[in-house]
Amino acid sequence: MFKGHRDALLGQLEKKDAVAVFFAAPELIRNRDVHFDYRQESDFYFLTGFEEPEAVLVVASQREAGDRVALFLRTRDPAKEVWDGERVGVDRAVERLGVDKAFPIEELDKTLPEWLKGARRLYFSLGRNADDDEQIVRAMKAARLQRKHGHDTPGDLLDPEDLLHEIRLIKAPAALDSMRRAAALTDLGHRRAMAVCRPGVYEYQLQAAMEYEWAVRGARRTAYSSIVGSGPNACVLHYRTNHRRIEAGDLVLIDAGCELEYYASDVTRTFPASGRFTDAQRQCYALVLAAQKAAIDQCRPGRTFDAVHQAALRVLAGGMIELGLIEGPLETALSEKRYERYYMHRTSHWLGMDVHDVGRYYLAGTSRALEPGMVLTVEPGLYISPTDEQAPEAFRGIGIRIEDDVLVTGAEPDVLTAAIPKEIAELEALVGRVALDLG
Repeated sequence: MFKGHRDALLGQLEKKDAVAVFFAAPELIRNRDVHFDYRQESDFYFLTGFEEPEAVLVVASQREAGDRVALFLRTRDPAKEVWDGERVGVDRAVERLGVDKAFPIEELDKTLPEWLKGARRLYFSLGRNADDDEQIVRAMKAARLQRKHGHDTPGDLLDPEDLLHEIRLIKAPAALDSMRRAAALTDLGHRRAMAVCRPGVYEYQLQAAMEYEWAVRGARRTAYSSIVGSGPNACVLHYRTNHRRIEAGDLVLIDAGCELEYYASDVTRTFPASGRFTDAQRQCYALVLAAQKAAIDQCRPGRTFDAVHQAALRVLAGGMIELGLIEGPLETALSEKRYERYYMHRTSHWLGMDVHDVGRYYLAGTSRALEPGMVLTVEPGLYISPTDEQAPEAFRGIGIRIEDDVLVTGAEPDVLTAAIPKEIAELEALVGRVALDLG
């Protein structure tokens, strides 16, 4: 799989007479001498399947076949491996990872300029890490010394986004398999959180119940920090404190997904803590659900990415007018963006190895057409601040978002997360049906 990814990149680099360099994610200190849990940089993992830090991948299209892919990595060190675990090491990297050559990371300064020789362009993501930037500058300077001997060296420094990220945007069957299984686990977590929810429990307890379901089944990472917002917290788009005690009559908004095999799921569900929607909550929820269904229907090949958002906007704005939240007529409300008071974000983003995945949304200034293999979220919402005196009193404090992960196919949209309950009757039947076990 990873060799196939590298071969696809090489095919693009050959057209550009180019070399590409990718750095592993750095280890980061959380506090004092304790590190954050390590997670490899997505581009690097996509091309290598290698999860160690202190590594650099070089993919050079200008070199001879069988000598185009080099990995610089840590050498074996028995004393350090006692503390931190086994390393692949230089001597085993070619066999285990399928690269052409492997070098000690300490040789990067000396060897990288040689791998740049003969290429006219260098692809590298400038600006992510200052140390990596300096490494590339040193290598380019050293490589330029070869010009007096008649060798080409990179004169252009380009971001690999337009090459590698376009490859990542169209999901291969193996990636889709991981995403489907991540979606299935996310389903179990959301169902568990709904089932144990009732007035009196805390937001973090729902988070723990949900994430437990993922971890025990092998998804040990969340795709992002879980959002569990109850009552007024549901109106905070990226609320992550998760410490409030849930009260009777609250809506609970959970925006959370697991990561499996480096692929993310991203799901939001909103449900009543007491097990029944109030009339006002029901009206607002039905509106958001209708907007989401209209947007999902646009996830078809040939429709544009922006068409998904526009479909949601038309339904939401029309509903806001009917509820007395904004003034009409509809076309004026849309053109003047009156809806932004209660719906202030976009409806979709790409999904894959990163929860906000790579790939351009616009090409030549125009919203790009959707293609089979793309996966995007569809997540309209409605957020009415509890202090908004312009809104009818019955609607104040209502925050709702409904989000699913959708695969564009050659025909109907394929909702990867369709199993997770979102119909009103489903939610009311599930919420609060299981006692929370506190040991």
